[in-house]
Amino acid sequence: MPFSQGVRKMANTFTKADFPVFDAYKELTYLDNSATQQKPRAVLERVEKYYREENANPLRGLYELSVKATDAYENAREAVRKFINARSIKEIVFTRNASESLNLVAYSYGRANISAGDEVLVAISEHHSDLLPWQILCKEKGAELKFLECDESGSYTADALKAALTPKTKLFCIAQISNVFGRLNPIKEFAAICHKNGTLIVCDGAQSVPHIATDVQSLGVDFLTFSGHKMLAPMGIGVLYGREAILDRMPPFLYGGEMIDTVTRCGATFAELPHKFEAGTVNAGGAAGLHAAIDYINELGFAELERREDELTSLAFNEMKKIPHVNIIGADDPRDHHGILTFTVDGVHPHDIAAIFDAENIAIRAGHHCAQPLHQFLRVPSTARMSLAFYNDEEDIRRFISVLKTLRRKMGYDR
Repeated sequence: MPFSQGVRKMANTFTKADFPVFDAYKELTYLDNSATQQKPRAVLERVEKYYREENANPLRGLYELSVKATDAYENAREAVRKFINARSIKEIVFTRNASESLNLVAYSYGRANISAGDEVLVAISEHHSDLLPWQILCKEKGAELKFLECDESGSYTADALKAALTPKTKLFCIAQISNVFGRLNPIKEFAAICHKNGTLIVCDGAQSVPHIATDVQSLGVDFLTFSGHKMLAPMGIGVLYGREAILDRMPPFLYGGEMIDTVTRCGATFAELPHKFEAGTVNAGGAAGLHAAIDYINELGFAELERREDELTSLAFNEMKKIPHVNIIGADDPRDHHGILTFTVDGVHPHDIAAIFDAENIAIRAGHHCAQPLHQFLRVPSTARMSLAFYNDEEDIRRFISVLKTLRRKMGYDR
């Protein structure tokens, strides 16, 4: 397919023109969106407005400026609730990122509910943030950490999950979309299987919430985590969704200001949900930026966003498949990659791949992508990864493919 026919023009104005970074770096082709997304002007302006006009310590002051800061923070919480269709704002806890959200579940729920002899089941493809907390927890508690393995395309089956679960399995932890395969896992089906077994399901939504419509009630998950910076928002703001009945029984994660109700010399009582998990001065500016990012995505619409990213993924995938010695990790269907194309090139180290792309002002990622057990399972030490967002365009794909074709020649092969 000629590049001129590859991707339909977007039906709206949500393009690179909204993103100041592309004014500052006019030659940049940014294809590292799974690591972090660029920020649209609307988000940057909202954060600046907060610090210019609303900056005060939220939740603590009765004066007008503090009330404005509190409103900005709590309005962001309500925006998140609607965005993922949680039942109550009590189910939305602000954290620094998905990693902190997962650690919160491990330290608070895990330490109160996991005992010696229990099992925690983790998908082999998980990011280290959804592995290390459970690894440490199991070692401390004398519980067993077990792994659910996928096939080489990244597919997990319901039958495999059923076979892996036992009466001792307290938690099953899996990403909705893998940051290596880009594959969408059947979370709703897996949640039903887990609950039938009496197992809670922890879902890492870091790669899914920015790219597909998310309904936690429909999915049936017990916990869902995601990071603002992967969905146009500032760094330093993340979300933990948890079912209210579960969160209510969990002890606080951190202790200090704001998360208390009363304190005496002998003890304390803690604030109601969600504030008992949000100790200290909160990131109100980041929350305001996350709210603006949600508004931006809602205005764009997930139907348009998914269409755009799917078309770009298919275009890149099909062009990559034409190049000898390029090996795409995962499924042999672009629809199973959701904007993430992880690959190797025969004879070329992924770090050299990334360096050559960087010399052409193309940003991709190389390494193990915080998923070393998966790479060990696949018997691939490291890989390169290009990842897309809706603001990428056909020219980005053209430049990427043009450089990809030259890699082996530049490394002394195929002369």
